[in-house]
Amino acid sequence: MNLLSMLTGSMTSDSSVDALSEKTGLSSSVVSGVVSAALPMLLSALTKNASSEDGAKSLLGALSQHTDTSSMAAQFSGADAADGSAIIGHILGQKTGKTVKSISKKTGASTDQVTSLLDNLAPAMMSGLSAATTSAKSSNTGDGFDFSDLLGAFGGSAEAASSAIPSAGGMLGGLFGGSKKKSSQDGSSLLSSLLGMMG
Repeated sequence: MNLLSMLTGSMTSDSSVDALSEKTGLSSSVVSGVVSAALPMLLSALTKNASSEDGAKSLLGALSQHTDTSSMAAQFSGADAADGSAIIGHILGQKTGKTVKSISKKTGASTDQVTSLLDNLAPAMMSGLSAATTSAKSSNTGDGFDFSDLLGAFGGSAEAASSAIPSAGGMLGGLFGGSKKKSSQDGSSLLSSLLGMMG
């Protein structure tokens, strides 16, 4: 299981869906469908943004501001939609409208419903990624954390992520304090940091 799968599982658990449904006033089926469709798009956009130096620094800054380790359900219940809207705008930029329409078409939810859900799930998504990077840094004391490991965890292959955006892994690894390549087991260790958020 990769990080994307873990985040999706955590955000679509019964308690998480119920909390987000109550927060937005939307049905559980709409919530579950939009979350499942949106996360791959958002994480893909994040990895692309991180391929530039400015994007990498911006992502690190954003992660440092989102460190909530409470359950996903609790985070959804207390989500700051205004903060989430800013996060979505930063991640997607000029493609925000196009992405919202794409998710709407895939799920049958209205664009307003998709926007509301994205704004309320974004802060929790960032906290989940922040928890994963914190876990990676603590579990790799001595040789730092190569961000390509995290990018690989999105899709299960650090090597594929590193070759797809060659500058991101080493650059972000340097910002974290190192960039040595670890074994594939380290990708799994990133996921353990999210277990406390499940349900």
